[in-house]
Amino acid sequence: MDIEDLQTFVAVADAGGVSAAARRLGVSKSIVSRRLFRVEAELGVQLLARTTRGAALTEAGSTFRDHAARASAEIDTARETILPSGELRGRLRVAMPLSFGPTHFSPVLADMAQRHPQLHVHTSYSDRFVDLIAEGFDCAIRVGYLQDSNLIAKRVGPIYGKLVASPDYIDAHGSPETVEQIVNHQALMQGTEAWQFMDGDRIVSVQPQGRFKADNAMALAAAAAAGLGIAWLPDCITYEYLSSGALVPIMTRYPPPAAGAYVIRPPGQHPARKVRVLTDMLIRSFEMNPRRWGIAAENGQCGT
Repeated sequence: MDIEDLQTFVAVADAGGVSAAARRLGVSKSIVSRRLFRVEAELGVQLLARTTRGAALTEAGSTFRDHAARASAEIDTARETILPSGELRGRLRVAMPLSFGPTHFSPVLADMAQRHPQLHVHTSYSDRFVDLIAEGFDCAIRVGYLQDSNLIAKRVGPIYGKLVASPDYIDAHGSPETVEQIVNHQALMQGTEAWQFMDGDRIVSVQPQGRFKADNAMALAAAAAAGLGIAWLPDCITYEYLSSGALVPIMTRYPPPAAGAYVIRPPGQHPARKVRVLTDMLIRSFEMNPRRWGIAAENGQCGT
């Protein structure tokens, strides 16, 4: 059985459909369909039940999928082992946040592509939470506080932030002094997230309310500077606003706990080596370039 046919079956099984698997593999839907036909023809059993919404594993397909995934992983490991000097090849598809991606994470990806000429790096920048499996991403980088999911996350570094507001907003509405008072203010948020603050050694959560929402931290910073409300924002986003006086820190007695930057990947026993390499490079970037991330810098500036 051809290894590409086997890997294609695993991709369809994990993605839940031919279209999503084709995007993940970077091939046409017709190629994916032909490979699936060959696998099922050789085994003499139906592995996938096609539906209008995608493809669902049959009982035989569910059993075969685990064996096929292990075999595919072993082949990938064997291929990587014989590459000269630990080179990577194939395609790495990464989802990155628009707020940090182009300025902070993209230099790491560029360095990775420079070191591995046989690796094709495809990056999508968006602040929405992509479906890694359905949309065919090898991994994603996410910033903030992670929500519970079945995805596997590896923290690569801390992200620090503050609660901020404009002087005009404070003059008009005052500034919250305690966590409980936040609900009396207009909060600028990405969605319906909870905000967390440190009260001594204790973490306190609050569900803020507000009429202005955006899925981009830079847009929220601009709205805060315009006096629309209060916002929890990373230091790398607010540094220039704070330096100019357009924003000021508020409720400093209750600092937010450090958030994090994470590499997220679909569930599986062993991550692909290209994802492991990217993860290690990001960890080193946080350790070796702290000013880029506003870590341990005297003024919190986002360097380059």
